[in-house]
Amino acid sequence: MKLTAYAALLTGAILTTPAMAQVNLTAETASPGGSVHLAPSHLVEIAGTQGIANIQLADGQTLTNSLQNVAEGKTDIASAPHILPFLMQRGVGPYGELGGEKGAELASNLRSIYPYILGNFMLFAYDSKGIGGWDDLEGKKIFNGPPRGGALTNARAMIQITAGLKEGEGYEGIQSNWGQATTVIGGGGPDAIVLPEVFPSGRTSTLSAAGKMTAWSLPIDVFESDAMQKYIKAPGSAPIIMPVAEAAAALGDQFTVVSEDDTFRGFATVGGDVVHKDMDEELVYNLVSAYIGSLDALKAKAPFGNTVAFDNPMLGMCGANPMVYHNGAVRAWEEAGFEIDDCAKEKM
Repeated sequence: MKLTAYAALLTGAILTTPAMAQVNLTAETASPGGSVHLAPSHLVEIAGTQGIANIQLADGQTLTNSLQNVAEGKTDIASAPHILPFLMQRGVGPYGELGGEKGAELASNLRSIYPYILGNFMLFAYDSKGIGGWDDLEGKKIFNGPPRGGALTNARAMIQITAGLKEGEGYEGIQSNWGQATTVIGGGGPDAIVLPEVFPSGRTSTLSAAGKMTAWSLPIDVFESDAMQKYIKAPGSAPIIMPVAEAAAALGDQFTVVSEDDTFRGFATVGGDVVHKDMDEELVYNLVSAYIGSLDALKAKAPFGNTVAFDNPMLGMCGANPMVYHNGAVRAWEEAGFEIDDCAKEKM
């Protein structure tokens, strides 16, 4: 069934169903400005207007804590990069205090409902800096994220695999918190930037307004190397392949996108919204059905709406990712004509 037809059918069904019970739910997400905030805020809107649920959304949250809140039954819905359930299951990283046994117990309570790309990692720089690409980073100052966290870890790994350089030896790393990143980069200190960005993000739009910029695809041989393929298929990451023209159009007229051919290659940080396994199946089905049925409206809400894979339910699923879909979400996605692989479903 085509999505538009499905949306029309869903809307008609909801409008003609007078007895749908409405419940109160809580949700947590990050600060506004990206897909990780847009998706749950859209869910809040459609769940309320369609009489499914009243959802109180708290934004600006630390997602490591938000995910644990859902696992412990303290919050109903949370946004989370896929790497977090993987770390929780093992009781490592930000969940080190839980330990392996408790972490695995909590992680087993989590279920996905829909996915999205949090950001595409790329190298970019002002043209005025004269950077020639990935092979021209030695000795340069590179802005690579906040002082700690997944973005910085991924950026450092991407530079090391692609350019063979370690921070502090082959280049100088510059960090600041996300709120100051645009100011620091725009101030001209860094020679180049390696960050996860949606296409386009508010940050790339603001920065490029001050001068022309260039973004570089990963070289083909690096992208296809065993080291990079292993890295970008780890939980929380996914390969990104798109036409250069599409990437350039999304980033805007101030950007030039450079690749060896007509394809942009990189990797993305991926995640999605999650619920507790014990959330009522019919409630999850109704929430996700409404979400899927309004995907066109969701995509239209932001310039990056068509580039963050809102409509790819298998994004980042399976493999080492311990997350599977809630049964209610599986039913909603499949009834809308999307395929969910068995590895992303609960074992019956």
